[in-house]
Amino acid sequence: MLPVFGHLNPDTDAITSALVYARLLTRQGTEARAYRLGELNFETPYVLREAGLDAPELLPELAAGSRVALVDHNESAQSVPNLADLTVTHVVDHHKLGDLSTAAPAYLRFEPVGCTGTILLKLHREANVSVEPVDAKLMLSAILSDTLHFRSPTTTQADRDAVDFLAPIAGVGDVETYALAMFAAKSDLGDTPAETLLKMDYKVFPFGDVAAPQRWGLGVVETTNPAYVFGRQAELLAAMASAKTQDGLDGILLSVVDILNETNRTLVPGEVEAAVVQAVFGADTTGNVADLGARISRKKQIVPALETHFAL
Repeated sequence: MLPVFGHLNPDTDAITSALVYARLLTRQGTEARAYRLGELNFETPYVLREAGLDAPELLPELAAGSRVALVDHNESAQSVPNLADLTVTHVVDHHKLGDLSTAAPAYLRFEPVGCTGTILLKLHREANVSVEPVDAKLMLSAILSDTLHFRSPTTTQADRDAVDFLAPIAGVGDVETYALAMFAAKSDLGDTPAETLLKMDYKVFPFGDVAAPQRWGLGVVETTNPAYVFGRQAELLAAMASAKTQDGLDGILLSVVDILNETNRTLVPGEVEAAVVQAVFGADTTGNVADLGARISRKKQIVPALETHFAL
């Protein structure tokens, strides 16, 4: 049985892509099973309920040499701690190529699209495998989530075409209404601990010198109610300071993205982060908040700019 899993701190794309790809591999003759590497955010349970599915189980500890398939990631910092000891046989991803290496040839499918779900639809169609309604619902949901219903600059025509193709199969008559319901579920944060809010969509990136890189934690809260998040600013800043110390980071940022207004106001905990934010984005920090304008994509608008800065 081939384990299939997405990245740490999984989002909707990481979970749904694992489910869809595991089912596709199984239908093509490779027995596979979806797993997850962490707790779900608030949007994903809504999607799974709509699809009538349970969440995948947490990935058990795997012995060295175990065969695995990766979706929605390929960098070791975003995967299982012992990824280097495992045998990666498949990768389907829409991020840049990271530090992945394999001992034997693997199936690799990378495309510069807005969502792994878009690539998975292509794999179904290329293999002449029918798209089941439940898989259509999962892929549709992932695309709407990752592209913020086409608001993100990562959106491509392939993502739009995929939604048009998947919606009738998934039984979604009004895509906009469904997307807004997903975003409302994502924004229903309640009394979630600040540490959990920080880590719900959070990745650690190495920047600069490969031998001795700077390690930065970059979190994102995508919400239709940013006022709620900023109402807990003090708690979040404390959680960021704690994570920075515990994880041995050089810097940490938390972007609060207003989905509907397409804006990004980022929490900046200290002088080190404020200096980098000013140098990279030309944004001053006032009251531990920097206005990054319409930079709402971590993948396309935040990480590349930081990579360029630390490479100088």
